[in-house]
Amino acid sequence: MKIVDARVVVTSPGRNFVTLKVETDEGVTGLGDATLNGRELAVVGYLRDHVVPLLVGTDPHRIEDTWQSLYRGAYWRRGPVTMAAIAAVDVALWDIKAKVAGLPLYQLLGGASRERVRTYGHASGRDIPELFDSIRARLAEGYPAIRVQTGVPGLKRVYGVGHDAAADGARPVVEDWDTGAYLRSLPRVFDAVRQEFGPELVLLHDAHHRLTPIQAARLGKDLEPYDLFWLEDCTPAENQDGLRLVRRHTTTPLAIGEVFNTVFDYQTLVGEQLIDYVRSAVTHFGGVSPLRKLFDFAAQHQIKSAIHGPEDISPVGMAAAIHLDLAIHNFGIQEYAGHTALTHEVFPHAYTFTDGYLHPGEAPGLGIELDEELASAHPYEPAYLPVNRLQDGTIHDW
Repeated sequence: MKIVDARVVVTSPGRNFVTLKVETDEGVTGLGDATLNGRELAVVGYLRDHVVPLLVGTDPHRIEDTWQSLYRGAYWRRGPVTMAAIAAVDVALWDIKAKVAGLPLYQLLGGASRERVRTYGHASGRDIPELFDSIRARLAEGYPAIRVQTGVPGLKRVYGVGHDAAADGARPVVEDWDTGAYLRSLPRVFDAVRQEFGPELVLLHDAHHRLTPIQAARLGKDLEPYDLFWLEDCTPAENQDGLRLVRRHTTTPLAIGEVFNTVFDYQTLVGEQLIDYVRSAVTHFGGVSPLRKLFDFAAQHQIKSAIHGPEDISPVGMAAAIHLDLAIHNFGIQEYAGHTALTHEVFPHAYTFTDGYLHPGEAPGLGIELDEELASAHPYEPAYLPVNRLQDGTIHDW
């Protein structure tokens, strides 16, 4: 079997998605997700101009060799653009291999380690009454765990609250930020949530990298009475040493990694058990192959998985994540923000979401297809994540 063609499809059925479709001389095709929110076309160029020409004529079954060739052969390693492109190839080749075997991908990864995949959903509100309504809506949808995000007194808008896509357009939306107001208000929010919904509801919170290590340590300590499942991205983790300070001051579990691209980003964090959950996405970490290795590394240190699953991971990337979730032993939880109905039409899939749990289905491969005609009717639209500035106008590090 040989690869005879590979094409990049860009579509925007609600969000921009970049999909690689790999075709073989035996008619078996594979799909991979290469979406990089806000920098989609950079990955498109990397794939079309530098990766696809290297794939044609190669054996699609040589997944590890292809991965190493794309990673090491370019000399310029790592980074989100490179790793998203490699991820698309890796996932597409796993899709092909599993289809040839006539099995769902999770069977090639060792088979199921559980019956279904626990998820958490997103609830947010500009104030506490609006937040309560959002939590009730997620509970009605069956989510067993809920990420709580709220507005901050004195700030007009906060990322992760309400319409995340408000940053869509030719230029980023600018949001203001006040760390002191955030640190004062958030414990009160969780106190209100616990009083309304009780002690058993599983709660999470994402700080979106906005805090210094000492600020993150304070927040983790202040949130301990509310028994969070985790505090996510409490500080920019490029400074891995900073997590030592956070860990010394709080027992609130920590989750980090959605902006990481390789295992090297985790060496200190995992090796010293400074976090409890690794958050990387299949799409941004180079694919199924390296993420499975990361989970094996994390398992040696009693750290669990928590694959990143926002709306800007396409259903192709989500399907790959669910197959991994079902197969690995040290599974923790899966983020599942869902997609628009139109997105599901563009990417018909076998995976299901029932009563707050996901299952990848039993279709061979990833169990997902791409309706290219419908995809072409929804072309790329410029979109950016927002930019945070402090009240004096300084760009904030988040």
